[in-house]
Parts: sequence; C-alpha cells; structure tokens
Amino acid sequence: MKTLIIHASAGAGHRMAAQAIYDGLDHQATLVDALDYTSPSFKVLYTKTYTYLITYCRWFWGIIFWLLDVPWLQGPIRAFRRVYNTINANKLQKFLEKEQFDVIISTHFMPTEVSCALKRKGTIKSKIITVITDYDVHRIWIAKGNDMFAVGSDWTKRKIENIGIDSFRVFATGIPTNEKFSRNYDISNLKERFELKEDVFTVLVATGSFGIGPIEAIIKALKGFQVIVVCGHNKKLYAKLIAHKTDLVKVFGLVDNMHELMAVSDIMVTKPGGLSISEALVSQLPMVFFNAIPGQESNNVKVLKKHGVGVSGLDINGIVSVLQRYQSSRDTYLTALKKTRALAKPSAVKDIISLIN
Repeated sequence: MKTLIIHASAGAGHRMAAQAIYDGLDHQATLVDALDYTSPSFKVLYTKTYTYLITYCRWFWGIIFWLLDVPWLQGPIRAFRRVYNTINANKLQKFLEKEQFDVIISTHFMPTEVSCALKRKGTIKSKIITVITDYDVHRIWIAKGNDMFAVGSDWTKRKIENIGIDSFRVFATGIPTNEKFSRNYDISNLKERFELKEDVFTVLVATGSFGIGPIEAIIKALKGFQVIVVCGHNKKLYAKLIAHKTDLVKVFGLVDNMHELMAVSDIMVTKPGGLSISEALVSQLPMVFFNAIPGQESNNVKVLKKHGVGVSGLDINGIVSVLQRYQSSRDTYLTALKKTRALAKPSAVKDIISLIN
C-alpha cells in the first residue's frame, strides 16, 4: 500500500501529528511538508503571515477565522481557494499526480483541499483521510472527495456530522501523538535527572512552538511552586528567564523530550493548541489554559469545557489561585485528573492507521 502522510508547517501541531502517524507506520510511508511543494516565497509568506497575525493582530485573525467558517460564504471561498491553490500549489498537484498514492493521510486542510480537487478531476484515485488537529471543526477542513475524517472526540464527530458529513466516514480516533506520551516512566529517576525536588507540586508552563504569551509575568507569580517552563523557539524569552532562574524554576528552550517533562509534572499551564492538549490528555496531565488564539484555540477551550477538562479565562492571579487550589486539595486535583483521563485517546495513531485498509 503506497501511503503518503502530508502536513503543512504552519505551526508545529500539524507536523507533529503527521510525524506520529509516520512513526506508527514504522516509516513505511512517504512523509512530506506540502509547503515544500510550493514556491519558496509562498512558503515563507504562508508561515510568516500566520505567525505575525497570531502574535500582533490576533483580533484580525479571529475575524478571518470566523468569516472562513460562515456557511453561506463557502461557495465563493472555495472557488477562490481553488484558484489560489492552482496558482501556488501547482508543484504539489504534479507530485500527487505523478506518484499516484493509494492512500493520502493529511493533517492540514491545504493538502486535503488540493488532493480532493485532483480526485474530483479524476487525475488521482487515492483514498483520502483527513486528520483534524483541533477539537472543534472548521469548515475549511471540509472538501468534497475526502473519504474519511479522523477527529479528536465523540463531540467533534457529532459536530462534523451536523455540518453534513456522513456518520460512517467520521471516526473519533483522537488527535495522534507520539507513543512516548502514553508510556509509564520512573518518575523518581526523571526528577533526579532534571534536578527537581521530589515532593513539591510541579507546574509545567508550555508556551507553544512560538513562545507567545505573558510568560515572564506568570513565572514571577508562581512562587511556592516548582516550575518547568518551555520557551519553544522564543530565544529572547529563554535568555530572560535563564538569567533569573532559581532552584525551583527550570528553564528549557525548544525540547524533544516534552513527554518526560509532562511525566514529572502535576499540572500544565498551556496555550490550548490541539496537539498540546492531546499530549497532555494521554500523559494524564490536568491543564490550565492561557492566551488562547481567537479561533481554533479558543474553540478548543470551549469543547474541552463541555467535557469538564481544563480551566480557562483567567488572569495571572486567577491562574495562581487555581493552581493553589489543586495543590492544597487532593480531591479537587483527583477530580480534574479523572476528567482528563476520560477524554484521552492513547490509541489514536493505531486507530488512524487502521483506516488505511
């Protein structure tokens, strides 16, 4: 079975989901970034524009996100995007037509749309499986010609069915994560390696791949907690925090062992990206959300709230208050942990791979 796993490198989540599936297939597939099959200028513009908007013009990104999901605008939006993709993704189209994959698994809406357009034209016959990497469903993910959707939860499945997708084509697999996140670890050994105190309530602060948010203020407010902060690509933030770190504050930049940092933590303060949430769920790590991007992240928060998972809508003092409550009340913490475990889907990769045949 000739299989393509394709993503687009606009944010880390789409890539990480694709990588998890690729690893689950023991690399017996082709893994590509769709943006590598566009012009260099388009790739830079695509990623830089998104990063700029979510950093400096979040309100504008929220408006764009909302407009692209308006039902009665879908006709002209799809017509525009067909032309847009034809101009900018011509190389990707030729690649798909040349390779004639039996199965295409897409973790980003752009390659899904390009693949489905070719399938409608009859130039490819691939089985197309789209893996939606957020817990809500945006219409930008929906393309005629898509065979199956893998979604994050049973609620997500019902939502996409209400949009008009047949139930037999939608599978509540969960969002795929690396199997390392669901392993059991020797916590004492890990804490010793990271020089963490054994019996101190530990808070993991995850800023997302771009390192965006009021992180310095949050760290300063978390006195009395043991804190692990991951700065991602934000080198300036890393330099500021490392200069003022203490025995109770451990600072990391971009890491490849997030699964271990989650394993040694009691709770995570995080931006509500789909992959970050899924990793925390399978790591059995309760969450407090901050600095949600309007659109996909704020919608993730709303969906998780329906399941009683995560706490959101707080200022810095509110975050500290919630953490103190979890620290001081074992019953409160265990209730949050139970709800987190209930939503976790550690078999997501295996369940998505099972859709191939």
